[in-house]
Amino acid sequence: MNLFCLFLDKSWMHTPEALAKHFIAYNVKFLGHTEVDQPKGTEVVKDAVRKLKFQKHIKKSEGQKIPKVELQISIYGVKILDPKSKEVQYNCQLHRISFCADDKTDKRIFTFICKDSESNKHLCYVLDSEKCAEEITLTIGQAFDLAYKKFLESGGKDVETRKQIGGLQKRIQDLEAENSELKKQLQVLDEQLMIAQVPPGSSMSSKTPTDIFDMVPFSPMTPLVPLPASNGSAPPPPARPTEISRDLFGAEPFDPFTCGAADFPPDIQSKLDEMQEGFKMGLTVEGTVFSLDPLEGRC
Repeated sequence: MNLFCLFLDKSWMHTPEALAKHFIAYNVKFLGHTEVDQPKGTEVVKDAVRKLKFQKHIKKSEGQKIPKVELQISIYGVKILDPKSKEVQYNCQLHRISFCADDKTDKRIFTFICKDSESNKHLCYVLDSEKCAEEITLTIGQAFDLAYKKFLESGGKDVETRKQIGGLQKRIQDLEAENSELKKQLQVLDEQLMIAQVPPGSSMSSKTPTDIFDMVPFSPMTPLVPLPASNGSAPPPPARPTEISRDLFGAEPFDPFTCGAADFPPDIQSKLDEMQEGFKMGLTVEGTVFSLDPLEGRC
């Protein structure tokens, strides 16, 4: 069964407004992040936690301290900031987070897997909180749920429609290019036919060129000369050209890609496709046991 979230029958801890209009902040320690080969899985994060905890013990033996950071959670993502300067160190968008878990025995360690926006690699982030790991994982789950609903409300359902419109736009461009090429070929054939009909020794400049039906070719660029009115009054002045291009019937050309809100530039369209795929994969939130050997003591 395809699940968007697995919440272990936990109710939400925050109001939607707190995560939509503001953010929930936690002071935590950042053990680091490491690349993993899968977007989900308890064993995947267990290996990552074991690896980063081992590195932490090495750093502590060398006199290095685990850095303290501020964790901000909202519907716009999970941010890791410097607690003093508020400089953003990592910004993980929710549709890129696929797995989140906390340690049921330690109550301090929690981790999440996020797909990096530049390398597209899956990175596992491991952090140490003050016995509120479960609350943090549930907060991330709630933020993901609200972000997915907001995505649908703001037009996520129309992604397929936008793809179809993009395909139609490409088809129209191809047809316009083909039509332009056919017009050029027709003009060449028309000129060749007129040359073949001119008697030897005559000059083409003395006669207005005509088409195969002996008619003066119509040109939309040729201005129409106003005829005198029947009552002898002066003809009305020619109308000034308008800035908006119009067709032969005086109507503005129809452009389905500028008349509606479903049109997006390619970069935004690709972003919508990415978000759709991320939300489709879903976020799995669960509790597990990370402390499996004596080396993994409290931070």
